[in-house]
Amino acid sequence: MATNKIKISSRGGARAGAGRPAGVSTKLSGQAILDQIEMSTGRTYVEQLVDNYTNCLAEGDKGMIHQYDKLFLSKVVADKVDLDLTVNDDLIEAKRLAFTAALAAMANRGTEI
Repeated sequence: MATNKIKISSRGGARAGAGRPAGVSTKLSGQAILDQIEMSTGRTYVEQLVDNYTNCLAEGDKGMIHQYDKLFLSKVVADKVDLDLTVNDDLIEAKRLAFTAALAAMANRGTEI
């Protein structure tokens, strides 16, 4: 004689009022993050990036400079090209001047990165 066992869920099933209310988004947008940063600090994210980058340059933090360079290049360079990443003092100074000018221009226009 075969017995049929009924599987009972141990999770309790559906409950009235449980879960996310209909129409409410649980997604956090990038714009919402940028807006909150600006509201909390009184400065745009671009302005903060400019200051942080120039501070790294002034301190000579080559590791962070390289990270910022990669971030900026991924946003600024539309076409991926092979780059010579030889680092020397002249190259760092040239990058400092170029990126500081570019970021300051973006901050003045209110362009988002």
